[in-house]
Amino acid sequence: MAGALVAGGWGLFAGAALLVGAAVGTLVRVPPRLIALVMAFGSGVLMAAVSFELIAEAYERSGMVPVVTGAVGGAVVYSGANALLARRGARHRKRSGEQQPSEEEAPGSGNAMALGALLDGVPESVVIGTSLLGGGHLGVATVGAVFISNLPEGLASAAGMRAAGRGRGYVFALWGGIAVVSGLAALAGYALLGGVSAAVMATITVVAGGAILAMIADTMIPEAYGRVHLLTGPVTVIGFLSAFALAHL
Repeated sequence: MAGALVAGGWGLFAGAALLVGAAVGTLVRVPPRLIALVMAFGSGVLMAAVSFELIAEAYERSGMVPVVTGAVGGAVVYSGANALLARRGARHRKRSGEQQPSEEEAPGSGNAMALGALLDGVPESVVIGTSLLGGGHLGVATVGAVFISNLPEGLASAAGMRAAGRGRGYVFALWGGIAVVSGLAALAGYALLGGVSAAVMATITVVAGGAILAMIADTMIPEAYGRVHLLTGPVTVIGFLSAFALAHL
């Protein structure tokens, strides 16, 4: 029980970055280019965490075939769900400009964005929970990557929601709820998957990793590139190397 609570606490910590970012995006006018640079940096950090703490460890446990099939499966499921939500108004949920539709322009788009936020956050949180199973150590790079990537996500989304006419109450309720769900998902990942085999655990981990990589490509990189263009690549690489260095301290 104590382990599950610890896992839930770390998931809540990482998810709380969404609320912090939303508060900044709602209360302070942050230059869109700065948001985009942080988004690019967070993308690189998250890529490194997926590469070295998820995909590489899963490969060591189960080999190449489960890694490839799991990652592709996770990416396909995420992208399919993301496409369905995009049709209902959640395509630009991480954009800080005026791309997001208002509720009048696209009825139900607020609910679609909430579901999209869950789609983005749950795989990350489950991975945090499972990393503590079997006496495993918490992946510092993974938690740091999720936290850092959540900051610009909350910031950009909140700014976009405000531009679309959604009130502060909606913004804070959405991201506060997602932060709580992130904690519960990490707790569930620890509590429900403790009895599975190493091979099954590796598959679950790599499915989440594939979904996270698809999320970076579908939602984070477009926001960064749309604002800072050719700076996106170098800043993403800096984020990647920062997480790589953190994982090898």
